[in-house]
Amino acid sequence: MNPKPCDDVYDVVVIGGALSGAATATLLLRQNPGLRILIVEKSAQLTRRVGEATVEISAFFMGRVLGLTHYLNESHLVKQGLRFWFKNDEVKSLGEASELGGRYQVRLPSYQLDRATFDEEVLRRACAAGATLLRPATISHVELAPGGEQTVTVRHGEATQTVRARWIVDASGMAAVLARKNGWWRQNTEHPTTATWSRWKGVKDWDSRELAERYPEWASACHGIRNTATNHVIGDGWWSWWIPLKGGDVSVGVVFDQRLVEWPREGGTVGERLKQFLLQHPVGREMLADATFDEEDVHWRKNLAYFSTTFAGDGFVLVGDAAAFMDPFYSPGMDWISFTCSAAAELITAARRGEPMEERIARHNRDFAVSHRSWFESVYKDKYEYMGEWDLMSLAFRLDLGLYYLGIVSQPFKLGERALLVPPFSVPASRPVFHLMRAYNRRFARIARRRRAVGALGKTNRGNRCLIPGFTLSGSDSTRLIGALAKWAWIELTEGWRSWGQKSVGTTEERSAKSALLTTEP
Repeated sequence: MNPKPCDDVYDVVVIGGALSGAATATLLLRQNPGLRILIVEKSAQLTRRVGEATVEISAFFMGRVLGLTHYLNESHLVKQGLRFWFKNDEVKSLGEASELGGRYQVRLPSYQLDRATFDEEVLRRACAAGATLLRPATISHVELAPGGEQTVTVRHGEATQTVRARWIVDASGMAAVLARKNGWWRQNTEHPTTATWSRWKGVKDWDSRELAERYPEWASACHGIRNTATNHVIGDGWWSWWIPLKGGDVSVGVVFDQRLVEWPREGGTVGERLKQFLLQHPVGREMLADATFDEEDVHWRKNLAYFSTTFAGDGFVLVGDAAAFMDPFYSPGMDWISFTCSAAAELITAARRGEPMEERIARHNRDFAVSHRSWFESVYKDKYEYMGEWDLMSLAFRLDLGLYYLGIVSQPFKLGERALLVPPFSVPASRPVFHLMRAYNRRFARIARRRRAVGALGKTNRGNRCLIPGFTLSGSDSTRLIGALAKWAWIELTEGWRSWGQKSVGTTEERSAKSALLTTEP
């Protein structure tokens, strides 16, 4: 991909050429033909990265909005939902591990992506639509001028150039260029998680004849495909993702709550310790028996969760991970990209139409701040307390997924892509759902804390199976939700009442000091 000559003046400068930046540029050029856009990308070639699993909203965005359905089906894998594997001290094999997931094939499309090739394709299409690409190039300085021309200093090889533009789109990912420069960047100290990951060869096929012969009852229980799901091997306070990629590699990584898990500090390289950690789980031991990790593709990242206190101003807008990152569990980052990119393009297009910007920008900041905080509190806050419990996680997953389908996934299928301009939980009608989700998430965390305090964790983690028929965006989804809510009531009456009105024992807040003492090195 040969870059066009770089001018000095543009309508929009996009910092970052991966999915967030290239997608926003594509939408802007579609809405504003002839718009002058410069994409500044630091790498000569985009590489593999996390964010390989899409879910239903992001699949809608990539397929129906960006028009990539044919490419996705040709070059990547169709994803078969989410699947979870649990263990306790009695579980000795894959066949004995409790399972949570779908019984059949998925109803709505989603994909497993090799981000290196996928992001390059989205970037290629943005350039074909009219964007100018400068790579490899870095941003050395940004000067914001509300309502005026923004100034960006770019280094490209030995040359330094100053570029002016009315708008800047920050799609710089976790570098979060504008948020860090302007003091908006905040660490989410309520959610201290760490991740380590690599890509692997030789991981066993979940649908192989070998496993089916060894565990026939296990194999026949699921009528769909397990191998192209995002499989999650789970323990107390941690989970791991297993994402297959086109060509046979598998992305495998662990995410853990620093307050609950002591990561091994000895035992070899980061990759070796990652493998040894996973081999302690009987499912991990089965699947990684002959697997090897790519020693040149091993990563470690501490304190994953952060956010910006500002998402847009009159002359700039933040998209994707440059605006916030919450947690990779359930793959919400790709949905966040879908909403932030759609809203960013609409914001800039509205300004070009001459619409008043003060109230629109205030609403953009308010909506995304409310959405991000509500998303965190309703789904992720203290979820690591109970995600290793098959019974609690099975119930939470059915409620989380059902409400996601009912309240979020259904909207673009009903209203089209304009539904992506309204981030989750940002409108008053969604607030009761937020309070419901936050309530059961808090209760399950409290129940798990009590189990941990009395040594009763993992009692249902052996030999149980929760295989969901699947959600359909129809009335049957509501029926399944009612059944799940009834089971929550039953858990409260049979066990949860023991923690009613009591101070939590060993809360994550009380363990925050411990997490601060963990090593900052891998």
